[in-house]
Amino acid sequence: MKHDISLKAAGIVAGSAAVCAFLFGVIITASLPSIANKGEASPESMQTLPLVAGQNGSPFTLIARRVTPAVVNISAEKTVDRQWRGFDWNFDGPFEDLFRDFFRDMPRSQQRTQTLGSGFIITEDGYIVTNYHVIKGASAGDIYVKLTDKREFKGDEVTIVGVDQRTDIALLKIKPKEKLPYLTFGNSDNVEVGDWAIAFGNPFHLEGTVTVGVISAKGRSNIPLPEGPDFQSFIQTDAAINPGNSGGPLVSIQGEVIGINTAITSPTGGNVGIGFAIPANMASSVIAELKTEGKVTRGYLGVYLQEITEDLKDALDLPSLDGVLISDIVENTPASRAGIKSRDVIIEFDGKPVKDMQSFRVQVAATSVNRTVPVKLIRDSKEKTLMVTIGQYPDEPSYTAAEEKDRHVGLKVIDADSPNAQRYDVQTTRGVVVIQVSPDSPAQDAGIRVGDVIIAIGKKNITDALDFERTAANLEKGEPVIFHLQRGDRKLYVAVTP
Repeated sequence: MKHDISLKAAGIVAGSAAVCAFLFGVIITASLPSIANKGEASPESMQTLPLVAGQNGSPFTLIARRVTPAVVNISAEKTVDRQWRGFDWNFDGPFEDLFRDFFRDMPRSQQRTQTLGSGFIITEDGYIVTNYHVIKGASAGDIYVKLTDKREFKGDEVTIVGVDQRTDIALLKIKPKEKLPYLTFGNSDNVEVGDWAIAFGNPFHLEGTVTVGVISAKGRSNIPLPEGPDFQSFIQTDAAINPGNSGGPLVSIQGEVIGINTAITSPTGGNVGIGFAIPANMASSVIAELKTEGKVTRGYLGVYLQEITEDLKDALDLPSLDGVLISDIVENTPASRAGIKSRDVIIEFDGKPVKDMQSFRVQVAATSVNRTVPVKLIRDSKEKTLMVTIGQYPDEPSYTAAEEKDRHVGLKVIDADSPNAQRYDVQTTRGVVVIQVSPDSPAQDAGIRVGDVIIAIGKKNITDALDFERTAANLEKGEPVIFHLQRGDRKLYVAVTP
């Protein structure tokens, strides 16, 4: 009997010990990751993604709470003159003059249009960043800013501090009665492909929308977009960006602004996962100048550029496709004074490699005026370094947004070497491309068409859009002047009477 009891007791003890050992093993196993992190963990194991924030939430919840109060809704109204509502005035062919004369006296109509976009506050006293195209064509009195707490600012409560068309950035100022929440810029150069990207804005009138994706690419350029900009070095993301998101912030997982949502590429007009944002580093330097000067001062070299193709690479005996080919030099500019010549291939600027035409334009524009920099180039298959003192890019013409629509001869133009010029099948990199001809304007009367390239006005060669604006602004009213055009592969002259 004693033997049986002792065996039974021994079995109970052994079973209890086994259960305790199992439970202890489970506890130890579950604790291994935290123990490993406290011990000799590898750097990779310590850099785990913050997939949860605390016990019940994602990191995006914390970001949304921090960022959303500083995101604003921006709407801008403007009046557009229309010759005949719903009528298309683009006539081409043998009956072009007949149609133009027949419909010339049709009554004009005026239509109020509204643009909708986003923006974000960058100072507690009310400075707001958005895209230039969000407020384009509107005066300050027609801009409405709405905060997430439903406060609205309009009329004399809103000021346009400055705009920069070439980067599509605008800086506004509102007059709050108390301090506002605001966002700070991060270092977009440190962003890597695959990093989290969170887009904020007001797409399709849906205020406070947050979308999440990753950084898909950096340094995107030569993107033909309806609103530009000319200087492109976009961050690409698959975070959903839709109409109305323009001007809103693209934010990192740390809650810092890494970009300004600007555009999408889409066959349907809606989001397909290819969105573009202006990098924070480019934006912050532009904003700083707009805030202090009201305009942006850029570096200027004075050259016409071409991309390096495989055929040019072989013909010029170049080591790679990197660099830019100088197709022509503007006289009496920093480039001509430094000895840069046509057929030179610039491969390095100020100690940094030159990859392509668009990135080179950004490099030069970002260089301080009067600064002397080394330019390494290939001439006749040999490397050569020249010292160039950077000049100042011609000032943007000064005018209010409301005056922009039809100032001189009724033309809207862009640089012939800009990304947006590609859609017009331009066969030259010199001059400016006509992208709009105002109805019943001197330019239309002269027969100038969309897609024409203006090479010269009178005896003045036209180098870029700003050169065109200055030249056209100085034309004498009622005095005919010769415009030298390139249309397709042929050149022609037309007389324009402002």
